[in-house]
Amino acid sequence: MVDTERALVFKNLHRKGDPLILYNIWDAGTAKAVQQAGAKAVATSSAAVAMANGYTDRQNLPLDLALANLRRIVAAVDVPVTLDFESGYAASPDDLRPNIRWVIEAGAVGINFEDQIIGGEGLYSIDVQCARIAAVRQAADEASFPLFVNARTDIFLKKDVSEHNEALVDEAIARAEAYMQAGASGIFAPGLRHENLIRKLCDASPLPVNIMIYSGAFAPGQLAACGVSRISYGGVSYGAMLTFLKTDAERAFADGN
Repeated sequence: MVDTERALVFKNLHRKGDPLILYNIWDAGTAKAVQQAGAKAVATSSAAVAMANGYTDRQNLPLDLALANLRRIVAAVDVPVTLDFESGYAASPDDLRPNIRWVIEAGAVGINFEDQIIGGEGLYSIDVQCARIAAVRQAADEASFPLFVNARTDIFLKKDVSEHNEALVDEAIARAEAYMQAGASGIFAPGLRHENLIRKLCDASPLPVNIMIYSGAFAPGQLAACGVSRISYGGVSYGAMLTFLKTDAERAFADGN
């Protein structure tokens, strides 16, 4: 279900200092629950979707299952749906294009698209990742669809939090600038947890900045004050559900003995 109007609504929800909050989901049932809680949009977590289906993260969930799950989510809610598409299930630009067309046809208004090398080491170089982003944008343009490409950089995930510094932020800013020229719509910096560094990234980035919330790290209001445009929870929501389920099941079994 291709919905251009819903895609434009989603894009406009990214406002610096008034961020879109995405409490990540993994199936149609959780998408409906989060919508009922007041979500303006819903976003999958690749890790949560994979684990809920018996797989590990990093594109081990088969693509056809990921797309089928996406279709069910889109059909279940009345708000925009964005897909955590990891590295696009392909390395080369030519292989990426059909995958993006399938994602659009399945109803996603946006994707997370990361620069770490799945199945390899490190990150794609800026030039290589820009070529990949350009291919994603070309596929969306050929479909006449304003896909929101949330370009994720794993710079900060590749380093311990204690090693995060302004030099890494400068590298993230350089990638944001290059990714924007290639066709990205936003920049996603998971792992970044220092308030001063988040503020620096938001001040300098030409793209709306997405930051992930970690347990006990920040409240959404603090990130809004830093200039963040989008807040996501990643696998935190799935972990919270598992903790509740296990605790409640233990209680049920204990009461039954």
